[in-house]
Amino acid sequence: MIEFIMPLIVPGIIVIAVLIVITCGYVKAPPDQAYIISGLKKEGKILIGRAGIRIPFFERMDRLYLGQMTVDIKTEQSVPTNDFINVNVDAVAKVRISPTADGIKLASKNFLNKQANDITKDLQDSLQGNMREIIGTLSLKEINTDRDSFSDQVMSKASKDMDKLGIEILSCNIQNVTDENGLIKDLGADNTSKIKKDAAIAKAQADRDIAIAQAEADKASNDARVMAQTEIAQKNNELAIRKAELQKESDTKKAEADAAYEIQRQEQEKTIQTATVNAQIAKAEREAELRKQEVAIKQQALEAEINKKADADRYAVEQKAAAELAKRQREAEAKKYELEMEAEAMRARAEKEAEATKAKASADRYAAEQEAAGIQARGAAEAAAIQAKLLAEAEGMEKKAEAYAKYNNAAVIEMMVNIMPQMAAEIARPLSSIDKVNIYGGGSDSAGGVSQVSGSAATVMQQVFDTMSEATGVDFREILKAQTYDAKVTRNVNLTGIPDGEKGKES
Repeated sequence: MIEFIMPLIVPGIIVIAVLIVITCGYVKAPPDQAYIISGLKKEGKILIGRAGIRIPFFERMDRLYLGQMTVDIKTEQSVPTNDFINVNVDAVAKVRISPTADGIKLASKNFLNKQANDITKDLQDSLQGNMREIIGTLSLKEINTDRDSFSDQVMSKASKDMDKLGIEILSCNIQNVTDENGLIKDLGADNTSKIKKDAAIAKAQADRDIAIAQAEADKASNDARVMAQTEIAQKNNELAIRKAELQKESDTKKAEADAAYEIQRQEQEKTIQTATVNAQIAKAEREAELRKQEVAIKQQALEAEINKKADADRYAVEQKAAAELAKRQREAEAKKYELEMEAEAMRARAEKEAEATKAKASADRYAAEQEAAGIQARGAAEAAAIQAKLLAEAEGMEKKAEAYAKYNNAAVIEMMVNIMPQMAAEIARPLSSIDKVNIYGGGSDSAGGVSQVSGSAATVMQQVFDTMSEATGVDFREILKAQTYDAKVTRNVNLTGIPDGEKGKES
């Protein structure tokens, strides 16, 4: 079995190793960079904007930036020109690594794996030296007046050195030129003065030429105007003479024409009046006919409009009636559906309420039965208690009635005599609360006032007896008189309603 498997394992391992090498070594270079793969061959493989395979552990990959770079070229110190004037020049150069194979090989020896800023710093010194050399060969005026030629010379000079490094100069622009003594400004001022002077001279010459030309033009214009006015006067004179002659002929012709015109006018007025009358008659006839036709047309239009409006109103009424009928049918159907739903809901609610009422009635009946039983038991107990109390009160009243029946006048008098001191004490009690009494009047006898106050108690008792007699119907005063000797012997008084055991009449 192992003998059959071994021949398959070895190719599988090889395939896996190849896949791992491809996966780990696959690289793809962007367009602005060059990937340089070296190691196995004498010359490295260059990848720009395409993919390749790097064998791990046997080959290495380096990067070279191919994009455009900006180099700021400034003369750090003043540089003398060909006319020995110290100047400072500020320029900017656009460079890149030459995309050719030779250029990449040269650049890879100096700028491999460097960033763009590092490359521009390396190139800055070389470009500054080249620009200083060119400045020494030119005058200050040439540098300022022909900057394109200056930048071209710098590019041409620097290209020789840059080619050795694999660098290509795309452009070089001179941005600013200054000098230490302000000569450039003075040259500008001198040129400005010359330009202003030339302009002033040219302006003065132009003004002079304009004045001369204006004077000559005015003279020629005046001469021409005088000649023209003279000719105009002559022509006006000739014209006036000719006008007079023509006016004379015109007046003669006009008089003849007026006479003939008046005759002709009268004939024409006669003809016109006749034609006017005939025309008015014809016009009146046509207007009458036209009015008749207009009336007929208006009558027809009115009939057509009335019929059209009637048809439209009838159609609108029919449509409105149909719409209202359909609306009422839909409303009736909706109402019927709503009533059916409401009836169904009310029937279901009534059933539920009936069931709830039935259950509540059962509970209420049971509670009422229990409560009635309790009330019945409590009423029976209360009735028994009331009955017992009433029986006891009845027996007491019966006993009291029997006792009252046995009372005689002597007992009544005794009761009254016993209660009289208590009544007198109650009546005199207000007098005991009097602390001081001031009596005014009463004549010489001051004791009269005191007797009136003390005698008021007897008066009050008499009033109390009278009030009790009126309230009870029993004459207590007669009872007391009936017990006197005179009443019993002389008058034989017997009080009705007093149970004394004897009844009689006063004689």
